[in-house]
Amino acid sequence: MSRSFARASLVFNLAFAAALVVSPVAVQAQPSAPAPAPGKPSVPEKPITLEEALALALQKNFGLQIQAFNVQNSKENVAIQEAGFDATLNASINRNVNQAASSTSRLDGTAAVGPRTDGTTLRFGATLPRIAATNGVVNVSTNVTRSATNSANSLINPSFGNGVTATLTQPLLRDFGRQAAIAALESARLGFNIANINYRSNVLSVVSNTENAYYNLVAARDALRIRQLTLADNQRLLEENQARRSSGIMTDLDVLSAEVGVERSRSAVVQQEQVLRDAEDQLLLLINASTFDIRPVPEPFSNYNEGVPNFAQAYKLARDFYPARLSAEQTIKQLEINLDVARRSTKPNLDLTATLGYNARTTSDGYSEAISNLPHDHGNNWALNLNYIMPWGMHADKARFRQANNNLQSQKLQLEQLEQQLISSVRSAVRAIATNLVAVEIATKATELASRQYEQQKARFDAGLSTSRIVLQFQDDLESARFTELSTKLQLQRAVAALRQLEGTSLERFKLQAPPPLK
Repeated sequence: MSRSFARASLVFNLAFAAALVVSPVAVQAQPSAPAPAPGKPSVPEKPITLEEALALALQKNFGLQIQAFNVQNSKENVAIQEAGFDATLNASINRNVNQAASSTSRLDGTAAVGPRTDGTTLRFGATLPRIAATNGVVNVSTNVTRSATNSANSLINPSFGNGVTATLTQPLLRDFGRQAAIAALESARLGFNIANINYRSNVLSVVSNTENAYYNLVAARDALRIRQLTLADNQRLLEENQARRSSGIMTDLDVLSAEVGVERSRSAVVQQEQVLRDAEDQLLLLINASTFDIRPVPEPFSNYNEGVPNFAQAYKLARDFYPARLSAEQTIKQLEINLDVARRSTKPNLDLTATLGYNARTTSDGYSEAISNLPHDHGNNWALNLNYIMPWGMHADKARFRQANNNLQSQKLQLEQLEQQLISSVRSAVRAIATNLVAVEIATKATELASRQYEQQKARFDAGLSTSRIVLQFQDDLESARFTELSTKLQLQRAVAALRQLEGTSLERFKLQAPPPLK
């Protein structure tokens, strides 16, 4: 009778094991947060999507806020250079009195006291906007004067006068022409472009860092789930061994082996909890959370269904939008301007100054009469001046020209190097996606196989055909397979993120708007 019962029990266990082998693998849920330690309050959880994390990171990132000031300063530098083409107004008033102690000549026209003069001058002027075509500057000024004296020789006393003067200062060699006039302004505009490109580069870096931190958190939670599954399986094995030891089927060594498996799993769970908390804090730090007393709960990995990217298309996007390359191109344009300035600086300074003035007829009838006399009754004066300056040998200017040329050639080589690195990086990212797509598929099947092998071995153990040591070995194989699958999924997500950063399309991918650098 006992033999029949044992045979029936063995048949039932084998049938149960076969059913487990052919049954599909159960869907694995996301892990719950670890239970709080006794006596400690639980930390609230907050579900967060990847898009929400990225939006928060872009809104509150300290690095972007600091970079925004660089963009602001670059914009203000453009305004400073544009001010070089603004008109400048000036005005002055001067009053002077000169009383001599005594007369020293009959020509002074005084007898009892020394000569006395009393003068007032009001001057108004403007420097007109710089002439962009020639880099010349025109100054216009007008003045009205009043002069009084105690000399009897003065024909008009007090006398009022009025004059207008225009002066043109025009470089003829070194600083002549439009390029010389707008060089500083064009360089400032390019600097503003570079600042904006660098800002976008920082935006893409923030997106990439936050994306990777989010994926790390997903992986950490999934790794904790794997550790918890292993602990639960080992705990059940220990309980079964303890029960079988009571019935005399198992020995103390079998129980001890199961106990060691449980303790190892418990230690792994504790260590993984630490990894999980570190991953949570890293994400909270990147999104600049107002408090660290929450536990962000990410969504599980989504399936990547876009297939292997096309290298030619990916590289074209990278050439068109990769910030480092765009910044290098703008820097080359800046250095070309610097080279042009240095080339002109090897020429001597030759400046023309032309002055033309009109002086109204002097009158004693006041300021208004002096002003009205200017268009109809006036004298005139003019002057031409050429000023030539050339340092002997022009050694310093020629050296600066060679430096500017060296800087330009160096930057061009850096751009070529960057383009080669970009080709290599894009090729590597595309290969990484292709490789990890295959790796995920293989690892998923390997996990399914390891799961079925473990269940089959566990069924054999339940039927008395295996030992707990062998079951633990298969349990370790299953855990290893699960971690391999998790690792390949994480690497795939990282590879996709790296390619999108190279292409400069991360914002468009997540339908995000970069925060404006100026508020």
